[in-house]
Formats: sequence, C-alpha cells, structure tokens
Amino acid sequence: MIDQADLRAAVAAGILSEAQVAALARLSSSRQEAQYAIAAGDEPFEVFQGFNEIFIVVGFGILVCGWSFVAALLFDFASGGLVRQFVIFSLVSAIPIWAAAEYFSRKRRMVAPSIVLSLLWAAISVLGFAAALSEPFMLGQQDYSSLPLPLAAATLSVLLFWWRFRVPFALTLVAAGVFVVALLWTAVQVGNPLTVRDFFLLSSNGPFAWVTLIVGLAVFTTAMFFDMSDPLRVSRRSAQGFWLHIIAAPALVNTVALSLISQDTIIAHFLLFIILFLIAIVAIIIDRRSFLIAAAGYCVALSLTVFDDLAAAYIFVILGFFLVVLGATWERVRSTTLSILGPALPLNRLPPAA
Repeated sequence: MIDQADLRAAVAAGILSEAQVAALARLSSSRQEAQYAIAAGDEPFEVFQGFNEIFIVVGFGILVCGWSFVAALLFDFASGGLVRQFVIFSLVSAIPIWAAAEYFSRKRRMVAPSIVLSLLWAAISVLGFAAALSEPFMLGQQDYSSLPLPLAAATLSVLLFWWRFRVPFALTLVAAGVFVVALLWTAVQVGNPLTVRDFFLLSSNGPFAWVTLIVGLAVFTTAMFFDMSDPLRVSRRSAQGFWLHIIAAPALVNTVALSLISQDTIIAHFLLFIILFLIAIVAIIIDRRSFLIAAAGYCVALSLTVFDDLAAAYIFVILGFFLVVLGATWERVRSTTLSILGPALPLNRLPPAA
C-alpha cells in the first residue's frame, strides 16, 4: 500500500507533481465515499439521481413529440422521396441529440437523460442508415438481405456514442444491435426461422439458437471484463457490466433451459435443475442478481410445463420463499460460497464479500 509518506517522497523525487498527488487524493477519497455509500450486500443500480432528471426526461418527451410534428410538416413525408427525406431528418435530428449529450451526459453525468439520449441516438441511427442503405422493394418482398448492413452501421454509430459519452445503457443497445445483426445475417444465409422457439431451441432447424448462445457468451464475457476491472463497483465500469448482463442472461438461460424443457424427459428436467443451480452459484459469485432472476423465471416455466396446478403452486411458494430469504441473507450466503470456492476464484477481481 502507498501511504502519504510515499507520495511526498515521489513529489520530492520529481516522479509526481503536487497537482497529480492532489488529484490522486481526490480520486481515492471519492472511491472510498462511493464504496461506503453502498449498503452491505447490495448491488448498485441507478436509473435516475433525483426528480430533476425526471423533470428533464419529461421535457425531452414533450420536445420529441413537438419536433416529430414539426418534422412531419417540414419534410412532408407523405409526398414521396422518403429515402432522401428520412436521411435529412436523421442528420438534422442527430445534431441536437449529440449536443444535448455533450451537456447532460459528458458534463453533468446525468443518468436518466443519458438513457433517453442513448435511445434517441439509436433510433435516429437506425432510421437514417435504414433509409440510406436498405432496399424498400426487397423488404416488400420479405427479402431482408439488405438489412444487416444498415443495422450494423447503426450499431457502430451507437458504439461511437458510447465511446464518446460512456453511457452504460448505450452498451445494452450495442449488445442488442449485435444480436439483431447476427440473427439477420444468419437468416439471410440459411433462411428465416419458422418460429420464435428456433432462436432458443438448440435442437431446432437452423443455427439461430447457436448464434444466440455464442453472442450471449460474448456479451457475458464483455460484462465480466467491466465487472472485474471494478470489483468495488464505484465507477461507471460497474454499470456497464450490469447493463450487459441484462442482455447476456436471458440469451444464455433461455437457450439452455428451453432446449432442456423441450425434451420433456426426467433426465432433461434434472439437468435443467442442475444448470439453474449452477447459474444461481455464478450469480452469487459475481454478485449479479440478473442471472438469478432469469433462472427463477425458468423455474416458473418449468413448473407450469411439467407439474399440475397444485404442484406448480407449491413450487411458486417455495421459489418465492427462497428468493426472499436469499435476498435477506445474500451477503452471508455469498461469503460462505466464496470461502468454499475461494482457492479456485480470482477473489481480487470479484466484489468483496463484505
């Protein structure tokens, strides 16, 4: 550990300046305050910081509605030439959105307005690139081969937005864009999926479930990169990981669980319970409840599929009781789990148990 004497020695040796030491002290103080502000066993989650942010979001909503009506009159979308008009509309709308993000996201670091601006930027990007790069006549013939390119460009646009403003929610939109582009590109190569189950059923025709599983693993890996770079969860990197887990968890759990449920055998159901248990262990180790919620959802689906109404009702009671008790004793359970599995885990890269 580096103490104040070491810092003074570094200044005396010319390694650090007084300004750098002062900045380092401020950073250390802010990190400690943020760490102590988090309740023991709690998971940081923030959608807005105060009612003023809600006030601004309402203003954005009214502003977007007003601009939409004005744009409908100015650009006269019903008169034809839609490609050119939608491209111009997107470019004109992108300028104030980016300017607002410079103030609300980069300077003020507001949470709720940044989420709204991320959604608006994503919508404008999809609209503009779809109008400029897709082929409407192909879409009318249910040929979606022209969609992957504009959606990939829109995803890169949102990634640029995230790179500039580091809005955690924007990474959710990037991950969702990657999913959509991967699935659309797969559909162009092998044909459209027959049902929604094809996206999550490994035994179905086509590679869609495998694409979902692979992309889900990639998103989970990225989320863990952010989580492990900030184990104390006092910076925006933790929020980046949280929003990525929101996308990764359903993709992973849905694919595995639905594939096992569809087999409708005792062995498959037993394996499903084992996998859900492992998902719960992973959620406890990485201190992310999103995975556990996804697992609980599939316990409900499993009980409705396999058992009769009375048995399903009992399972609901047991599952609800389990979640309530686990939520109340999360810190103790996690501490015990880490003490048992500690030798096999990089504890220095995981949130501390206390």
